Amino acid sequence: MEYRRLGASGLMVPALSFGAGTFGGRGELFSAWGDTDAQQARRMVDISLDAGVTLFDTADVYSDGASEEVLGEAIRGRRDQLLISTKAGLPTGPAAADAGTGRARLIKAVEASLRRLGVDHIDLFQLHAFDAGTPVEETLAALDDLVRGGKIRYVGASNFAGWQLMKSLAAADKHGFPRYVAHQVYYSLVGRDYEWELMPLGVDQGVGAVVWSPLGWGRLTGKIRRGQPLPEGSRLHKTAEAGPPVDDELLYDVVDVLDEIAAETGRTVPQIALNWLLTRPSVATVIVGARNEEQLTQNLGALGWSLTPDQVARLDKASAVTPPYPYYPYYRLPDFARLNPPAV
Repeated sequence: MEYRRLGASGLMVPALSFGAGTFGGRGELFSAWGDTDAQQARRMVDISLDAGVTLFDTADVYSDGASEEVLGEAIRGRRDQLLISTKAGLPTGPAAADAGTGRARLIKAVEASLRRLGVDHIDLFQLHAFDAGTPVEETLAALDDLVRGGKIRYVGASNFAGWQLMKSLAAADKHGFPRYVAHQVYYSLVGRDYEWELMPLGVDQGVGAVVWSPLGWGRLTGKIRRGQPLPEGSRLHKTAEAGPPVDDELLYDVVDVLDEIAAETGRTVPQIALNWLLTRPSVATVIVGARNEEQLTQNLGALGWSLTPDQVARLDKASAVTPPYPYYPYYRLPDFARLNPPAV
C-alpha cells in the first residue's frame, strides 16, 4: 500500500480507502448500494487491513446511521489499527435542528456518531455540505472546540464550491481555527469538473482530495458499453437520478479506451479507472466501496502498477470536456495559459 499525506497535515492516509456506504442497507437509496451486515463487514475490514487499507469512511446519513453502527461492530477490538472518517451536516430528520452545521447541531452530530461507532474519537470529521444559513465562523469555532476536546482529530469538507471552501479557509486563518485539510469530492473519468477550480485550490491551499464515487456512480465497472442495456442488477436502475449526470456518448468513448487499455495491460476496467485517479494532482486517497469480497479484492488490484504516459494521455483525451467560463480561456488561449497553467 502507498501512503500519502492528507493535504497540508501530518496525517498519512492510504492511497485507497474503504467506503462503508454499503453497510446497513436501510432506505431505498442505500439498500440499492448494499446491505452488508456486521459479520460480513468484519470480513471486509479484515481484507482491507491485510492490504494496508487503514482509512474507513462513512457518514451519519448512510442508512440512517446504520452504516456507522455496522462499521463500529466490524472494527471492535482493533481501533488502534485504523482511521475513521465520517461526515455530518445533511438532514437526518424533519426538524430544523436535524440539519446544518451550527454549533448545537455539530456537537450533537459528533456525539451521536461516536456512540454509533463505539469509539472515543473520530480521526477525520467532514462537513457533508456547505450550510449557507450558518456563519462559517460559528461552524469553525464549534469544530475548534471539538478538536480541543479530543473528539475529532482533523477536519475537512465535502461537496463545497470553490468560494465556500476558500471562505472557510480564510476565516480559519484569521481566527486561528483548524483548517480543512481534506475535501471529499466527486471525481472520475466521466466527471472531471473537480479539475476546473477545486483541484488548483487544493494544490494552492494544501487541501487533499478524498475522492468519492471514483467509478462514476457505477458506470465504469466494465459492464456498461455502447449499444447494450444496463445489466440486470445494476444499482443504476434505482439510483441513476440521484448521482452525477453523465453524457452517454462521453461514457461510451471513455469505456472504449478503457477496454483497449484493459487488453493491453491485462487489468480490469475498474482497476484502470482507479489507477488513473491516483495519478492526479491533489488526490490523497480514493474511496472504494464493495458489496462483496470479490469486488473489494478487484478494486485493491488498482495498486502496485502504473499506466504508461501514452495510456494516461489517451484516457485524458477521451474524458475531456470543454470547461465553462471563466476556466475555458485558461485551457485554450496561450496568453491565459501562460499566467494560469492548469493543475494537470
